[in-house]
Amino acid sequence: MPTTIQLILEGKKVGRTATKALTAKQVHTETRAGYHADGLSSGLNLQVTLLRERVTRSWVFRYTSPTTRKRRELGLGSTLTRKLADARAISGELRLKVLNGIDPKDERDQARALAIFARAQQINFDEALRQCMDAKSAEWKSIKHGQQWQNTLTTYASPVLGKLPVDLITTNLVYKVLEPIWHTKTETATRVRQRIETVLDWCKARGYCKGENPARLKGALGQLLPKSQKIKKVEHHPALPYQRANEFVLALREKGGMTSLALEFILLTACRTGEVAAARWEEIDFSTSVWTVPAERMKAGREHRVPLCTRSIEILKVLEEKAQNEFVFPSHSIQKDTHMSLGSCLVAMKRMAGFKGYTPHGLRSTFRDWAANTTNFANETLELALAHTIKNKAEAAYRRQDQLEKRAKLMQLWQTYIEKKPIPAKVVNLELRGTA
Repeated sequence: MPTTIQLILEGKKVGRTATKALTAKQVHTETRAGYHADGLSSGLNLQVTLLRERVTRSWVFRYTSPTTRKRRELGLGSTLTRKLADARAISGELRLKVLNGIDPKDERDQARALAIFARAQQINFDEALRQCMDAKSAEWKSIKHGQQWQNTLTTYASPVLGKLPVDLITTNLVYKVLEPIWHTKTETATRVRQRIETVLDWCKARGYCKGENPARLKGALGQLLPKSQKIKKVEHHPALPYQRANEFVLALREKGGMTSLALEFILLTACRTGEVAAARWEEIDFSTSVWTVPAERMKAGREHRVPLCTRSIEILKVLEEKAQNEFVFPSHSIQKDTHMSLGSCLVAMKRMAGFKGYTPHGLRSTFRDWAANTTNFANETLELALAHTIKNKAEAAYRRQDQLEKRAKLMQLWQTYIEKKPIPAKVVNLELRGTA
């Protein structure tokens, strides 16, 4: 016999005859459309729906909301997937919630809303990388810089982290990315780690994950990996000995061509290959013999003024007569609106007999070695000539001038040295004289 509370939950008047219990056979054979209450589980109903010639049966829990006192229904699924015993058990749990003042439908709707919100807040690593790169694209020094980001993370991080939600990425997973290349490709591995950390920091700022960044080296990850400075092999660019500078320039002039002029210009200015290759005519001031490289093309991100010696000006005058576009060193390819390839100078040097082992970037070291060994210019002046970043923040804060006049004298002396043929060492012949 149903209790008074059960009858109230069913919306029945107290004293009404109890409904018969549903049977397993009836659950699968009932064809009368409408609700068929279960006498053993107050609130549980078998709902039969006629759709043309098709009959569907499902479970519905009917109750009076304890908060609004209105009649409500909550679907419990199809009879094909949920048996009668299971439906009765769930119905019993829902009745207890109603008795405890909880509206089951409101509770379910809230849980679903939270789940939808949680899914909306989830993002996997590959998608986070894409969005992070879009947000930070303005910071890239060049298109190549952005491509390096994409390529390194796609190659090394994505196979492990790519499809994972960022909030599930752990220190052990980051370690799994880095460990195979930490000893063999240390420089690449350190950049991969830094870039993973940046992506996850971006995710944290957007609310996609919380807590400590698992790619942070000063955290637990630093205890798993040996210090990169201890294992990294420093490989310097092969540098042409400054004593061979004259020999090198004579070889360039004999070879001729724009690439040869670019290599000589690199040697004379001690600038990076990329800075020279992308030089524009608007950056050259012939009246002051100064070339101003904009900040976006500099490694340190600061504008750099380059004093031009007389030979550098001669090279520019020759190129100005044959100018094709806005670039000082235009491209040889079909693309007439761009500058020469960054790799053309390297290829040219590799093809030069007697200079195959050296690189264009190493010419900066050629200049630095000459200046340190043969001049009395201060180290600060030499570092400014190379546009090196000052690691000491206090010193960097006080260095406001770029010593342009001093550097102009330095670069002119460098030209003088280059054009002066080295004096060959004297060979002394010692003759053995016999005794009388």
